[in-house]
Amino acid sequence: MRAFYLTRGVALLLAATSSYGFDLQDYRAFDLTHAYDAKTLYWPSKPPMQFEMQKLAEGKTPGGWYYAANRVCTPEHGGTHLDAPIHFSERGQTSEQLPLEKLMAPGVRIDVTRLAQGDRNYRLSRQDVLAFEQRAGRIKPGTIVLLHTGWSRFWPDRMKYFGDASTEDASRLTFPGYGEDAARLLVEERQVAMLGVDTASIDYGRSQDFIVHRVAAAQNVGGLENLTGLDALPETGFTVIALPMKIAGGSGGPVRVVALVPKGDARKP
Repeated sequence: MRAFYLTRGVALLLAATSSYGFDLQDYRAFDLTHAYDAKTLYWPSKPPMQFEMQKLAEGKTPGGWYYAANRVCTPEHGGTHLDAPIHFSERGQTSEQLPLEKLMAPGVRIDVTRLAQGDRNYRLSRQDVLAFEQRAGRIKPGTIVLLHTGWSRFWPDRMKYFGDASTEDASRLTFPGYGEDAARLLVEERQVAMLGVDTASIDYGRSQDFIVHRVAAAQNVGGLENLTGLDALPETGFTVIALPMKIAGGSGGPVRVVALVPKGDARKP
């Protein structure tokens, strides 16, 4: 995933932030988001879910100018999206209730790509997290954790990504995710802000009890699912911005996830 740079006009506009001690021109920005289109993958369900876009207007108006507008329809949970805590907790926060400090926070990337290549059902373990901390430092409260499995390389091939081609039956899915012990360490002990992953779920594909979702939601920790481009990020030292649609009462929704990496950071993915 290549970095994109701010256009000159936008950069000039945002350069004013430098007077407040923050200048976006000092960062490389990485888009960690899959675009929404007819190929977007959704969790298998009955009836099957999909993204729909209907053109309402496109072309020259009677006044002579060009005008385009569309109607879009999408379930909350598909493509690169947020799981709000209420998704798995009756008392959990809804999409619009999540505080901004949980949606914009320092990030770390835990890489299990090698382990996931050998085991489609691999689950991040507590020991994996502790080994990461021995190398990269203790994960601080308020951090957004991104689990890098390498799975986004399969998008949007449903069979390879989910491990099953069905759009209705979720009982045969195989893909890696967080394990319960790792989730409890990160959520309950490290008090992280969010759990993210480049697969379809923070729980691994074979899960039948969605324990990672439940552990996270119980502490009002949301999830970011179907991320992409995590291979471009260093292990630490970057900032994640994940701003979802602000749906009142929502259990989640589409989200544009961006990582900001200081340009002078010599650390490599």
